[in-house]
Amino acid sequence: MILMLLAGSGIGLGVIVVVRAMTPARPDLGGALARIGGATSVVDGLPDTTGGILEPLARALGIGRLITPSVATDLRLVGRSNGSHVVRCLTAAIESALLVPALLVVLGLAGISVPFELPAALLLALGVGGAVLPNVVLASEARGRRRSFNHALSAFLDLVAVNLAAGRGVEGALDTAAGAGQGWAFGEIRQALYRAKIMGDTPWNGLDHLGLELGIGDLRELAASVSLAGDNGAKVRTSLAAKAQALRVKGLADVEAAAQSASERMSLPVILLLFGFVLFIGYPAIARVLEGI
Repeated sequence: MILMLLAGSGIGLGVIVVVRAMTPARPDLGGALARIGGATSVVDGLPDTTGGILEPLARALGIGRLITPSVATDLRLVGRSNGSHVVRCLTAAIESALLVPALLVVLGLAGISVPFELPAALLLALGVGGAVLPNVVLASEARGRRRSFNHALSAFLDLVAVNLAAGRGVEGALDTAAGAGQGWAFGEIRQALYRAKIMGDTPWNGLDHLGLELGIGDLRELAASVSLAGDNGAKVRTSLAAKAQALRVKGLADVEAAAQSASERMSLPVILLLFGFVLFIGYPAIARVLEGI
């Protein structure tokens, strides 16, 4: 019984370590200021020397192939570099693979021998699963960022419609609306408009390029609607207001769906607790019945 408890504790500790490693840490203020100033290079809280060592190793092992176009878009959305994500995949794979030696040590203390093929297969499976796990976490973070951007985009559309109703031109309405808001979403919009201006491009093309970079289709639809007003003189104020209303309704639906999903997940621990309680109460009676037979 003691060996079984030790084995369970070891496996549980390994799972906690892996989950803790995958949990996004609070950004370091010094590292963030350093990245803004461009003084030093930081890779997910790791020193530049560590990132410089691990990134070539990860790419030599083929982990760089995990950076697909969709993953690259998500990394651009969350503000993370491809190199830092590759390093995170490598460290997650190593931490997951370390569960196998810990499990073998516990089984060895218990006097249980296993064939060589089983630990090798388990090591490979955990290593591959650990390398892919950061992509799953990244996709979840990107979905949250897109919901936040769409929420800010609905406010931006309302501001653009108000400025168009006040008699401003399309470019002036876009610049004024982008400057009226705060947050990372409005910052991305302002940067896209400024980049288009200095490159001699139209602002709606800049918004379309930003929507392509971030993988946000609603922003590309906004750029297409605004281009009608800018190129053909169409009146799009009503359509922009309707688009803003649709984005708000969509946001509320996403919030309700997330709340319902969280409620369903909360019922699982209660069910497991009830199952354990019934098993704890019923096991002695079942054991006595079986002994009597």
